Amino acid sequence: MSMGRRYRAERVGRHAAEGGADGPVPGSAVGGAADADSEELARAIALHQLAMAARTRAQLADALARRSIPDDVAARVLDRFEEVQLVDDREFARRWVQSRHVGRALARRALSYELRQRGVADDTVREAVDAVDDDDELEAARELVRRRWPAMRGDDPVRRARRLAGMLARKGYPTGIAFRAIRDVTGSESSSADLEDWPVDPE
Repeated sequence: MSMGRRYRAERVGRHAAEGGADGPVPGSAVGGAADADSEELARAIALHQLAMAARTRAQLADALARRSIPDDVAARVLDRFEEVQLVDDREFARRWVQSRHVGRALARRALSYELRQRGVADDTVREAVDAVDDDDELEAARELVRRRWPAMRGDDPVRRARRLAGMLARKGYPTGIAFRAIRDVTGSESSSADLEDWPVDPE
C-alpha cells in the first residue's frame, strides 16, 4: 500500500472510531454504550419524578423529552415502568378523581379537564369520572353552598345567588346542578329568577 493510501485509511479509521460525522454506528459497541447510558439516565429522571408525586406516562415522557432523552429510549423505559406498575394511568386517574372530588369537591367536568391536561387518554378519563354519579355531584355542590352560605347572608339575595353559582361554575358544576343545589340549601331565599342572568358575579 502506498503512503498516501495508508494515510487515508488511517484517517478513515480514526474518524469512525471517534464517531464520524454521522455518530456511532447503530449496534456498535460505542452506540450500545450510548443507549445504555441514555436508558440509565432516563430511569433516574423518571424515578426522581415519581418520588416527588404520582405521574402519568405523558408527564414522564415530557420530563424525559426536556432532558433530551431520545424517543425510542424513553418509550423502552416507560414500557418497562408500566410492566412493573410504576406507571399506571388508570390507577392515577382513579386516585385523582377520588382525591379531587372528595377533597376539593370538583365536579366531573373539572376532573375530566384536569386529567386530560395530564395526558390521560379519553377512555381512561371517562372510566375514572364515571365513579362520580349525579347524586354524588349534587351532594358535593350542596355541601359547597352550605359552607359558603353563612358568610353571604348580608348580601343582596340576587348577588348572593349569583356568587354561589359562580363558585360552583368554577368547580365545574353544570348550571342545572348549581341552581338546584343553591335552591335546596337556601330554600325560598334564592329563586330560579335570581339565577337566570349569566355571567355570574365573581367571588
